[in-house]
Amino acid sequence: MNVVRFGLSRCALTSYSNHAAILEKNRFIAAVPTRNISFLGGPEKAAVVTDVMEELYRQYNEYLRPLEENHNFYHFGYHPLQKSYFLAKPMVLLVGQYSTGKSTFIKHLLQRDYPGIRIGPEPTTEGFVAVMHPLHGNRDGYIHGNALVVDKERQFGPLQQFGNSFLSKLGCSECSSELLQYLTLIDTPGILSGEKQRIDRRYDFTGVLNWFAQKSDLIVLLFDAHKLDISDEFRSAIETIKDNSEKMRIVLNKADRVNAQSLLRIYGALMWSLGKVLRTPEVVRVYAGSFWDEPLLFDDNKKLFEAEHRDLLEELRELPRNSAMRKLNDLCKRARTAKVHAFIMGHLADSMISSVWWSSKKENKKQELIGQLDDIFFNVSREHRIERGDLPNLYDMQAQLQMIDFSTLRNLNKDQIYRVDDMLSLHISKLMAQIHKEEQLPEDGL
Repeated sequence: MNVVRFGLSRCALTSYSNHAAILEKNRFIAAVPTRNISFLGGPEKAAVVTDVMEELYRQYNEYLRPLEENHNFYHFGYHPLQKSYFLAKPMVLLVGQYSTGKSTFIKHLLQRDYPGIRIGPEPTTEGFVAVMHPLHGNRDGYIHGNALVVDKERQFGPLQQFGNSFLSKLGCSECSSELLQYLTLIDTPGILSGEKQRIDRRYDFTGVLNWFAQKSDLIVLLFDAHKLDISDEFRSAIETIKDNSEKMRIVLNKADRVNAQSLLRIYGALMWSLGKVLRTPEVVRVYAGSFWDEPLLFDDNKKLFEAEHRDLLEELRELPRNSAMRKLNDLCKRARTAKVHAFIMGHLADSMISSVWWSSKKENKKQELIGQLDDIFFNVSREHRIERGDLPNLYDMQAQLQMIDFSTLRNLNKDQIYRVDDMLSLHISKLMAQIHKEEQLPEDGL
């Protein structure tokens, strides 16, 4: 063993008892004190957030959903929002190459095993596993994919679009952990290399990963300090979800297996590699440590690892509140998108009214309008003072309009537009004030 490289004294190398004493001395750092974390400051604050989400769902159904249904919004890649979406706990998505410690990371946070867990040096997690608290009672169990997606109380219904091959690789591990009363953890298959990643998956892996990334409140990319190379397949997976870079966090796992000097070099190499993939001006937050229940091998960075543990837990602690704010923000964004969509579809409907009623002529008119869509975008943006960047992609919408029966188009209902404006200017702002008021409630303590 290279004494200089690993930073151990010759005495420690020649004395097993001394080395064991060092491991025992550092054992306390292995356990993350998740049981001492008070999420949202206790049940009173959690109840405030739940009430806000209930009201947000009611406002969506009363104000925004009628506008979406009136203008074929669901034919353009959107789905109606269900109550389970608003009341779902924040999701944390774990992504990494195989054997980087994703399942062990979850076990470490929960301080216990969960149904279906398999840990080993080889690829062990075969599919996507949602680790959740039981909806009813405290009994552990496992729900397979086909049953999971038809459960109206959970938010996974849209995953049916990826077919039976994927659903056979989807599951829900119900685990009665205190942490899971506030969070849902998503374990993913380890990213494979070469042909295995492309051929062995009989479903759209990147599509599924992107779906989870969009719905997650935090995306954790795990790296093994001893295996920093980013395979082409892992690079492709990261590029698929990089539009969610503001939610990404990096965990440099198993970092206690190297000394301080090596860790500094590894950190620099990791940031250089990620910079070529993410290509964002913001620096992604990196947590360095060893997130498992083993004692530290080297104590060079003991204080650093303690601080990293605390920071990561604090970010997890804030997720329920941040998730509520994100859903408020996402609904505002969706409302503005639906308004722009309604303006365009209303313009197309007005243009069809003047066309003749023979079906052959109406089809010609449809193709003419689709060909003039860029001009229609310009007119709509000028009439309603819409920024060009807020308009949909021209070529995507032209392709989607080909599948629409233009005889079903409806004129713009201005009352629906006014109601959505009221929702944005009055009701949403009141809900945001409720969230901020919740922050003033006394904490139950950490």
